[in-house]
Amino acid sequence: MSAPAKVNLHLAVGPLGADGYHPVETVMQTLELADEVAIRPAACFEFACSVDLGLPHERNLAYRAARAMEERFGRTLDISITVEKRVPAGAGFGGASSDAAAVIAGIAGLWGVDPGTPALVDVARGLGADVPFFLVGGAARLTGRGDILAYTLPSLEAPVAVIRPAEPVSTADAYRAFDAFEPSVAPDPRVLENALRAGDLGGSVAALYNAMTSSSVGLVPAIEDVLTLAGSADGVLGAAMTGSGSGVFGIFREPGDAARCASAAREAGYWAVSTALSPRGCTVKRD
Repeated sequence: MSAPAKVNLHLAVGPLGADGYHPVETVMQTLELADEVAIRPAACFEFACSVDLGLPHERNLAYRAARAMEERFGRTLDISITVEKRVPAGAGFGGASSDAAAVIAGIAGLWGVDPGTPALVDVARGLGADVPFFLVGGAARLTGRGDILAYTLPSLEAPVAVIRPAEPVSTADAYRAFDAFEPSVAPDPRVLENALRAGDLGGSVAALYNAMTSSSVGLVPAIEDVLTLAGSADGVLGAAMTGSGSGVFGIFREPGDAARCASAAREAGYWAVSTALSPRGCTVKRD
């Protein structure tokens, strides 16, 4: 399974609610950059991850996805799961959520579960806000806590440079910092959505917005440096932070410009790769 990263093209966040959560309006888009999740039949349940995330398996979202599928469908987990990490953690690119969605989709395929059954979305929503989106991928508008897929949108097609400062941002800390800021009025997401529907790359990039940027920059000042680096690169159309950070992406017209931006970021000491926007969610790759 290919488990793609994502970026937020639009992220508006409302005030903290009585339920302890912030309402979210977001437009997300998947990337070609992806983790690889191998799911195979086995004599007993086995789970491995190529990167030590400092978590016991029981807290790994992909592992929890497997256990959630076991509970929901009452089946024995006679499978082996291996997660090959390529998407950086703690950066807002959604790697953990995408891995979980890949596990859900992969197990459903092994067990002959209809991929369109609402039960899979229910399992995904129980794991985290971004997980349902990765079952679909491409571009989509999400509401609620970011876990309700309102509708899909036409995907952008463009090269991208993705950059991550060394320091991650804790999502919980970012939202606490956000609550301390004066609320601002978010732009109407329909401007972005209309540009997407028209296939207007320049208009879509001009409408990039992330309400979390200032609060996350306060926690990790290097985010501002990376935004400046990406936003001033040759050939860049625009740059923004993704999620609650610390990851940043720049959108370009030419792949060579995205590659040169990523190279410059690596020379400056950041993790960075060039990739592209993708119309696909978690995708099965058969051996």
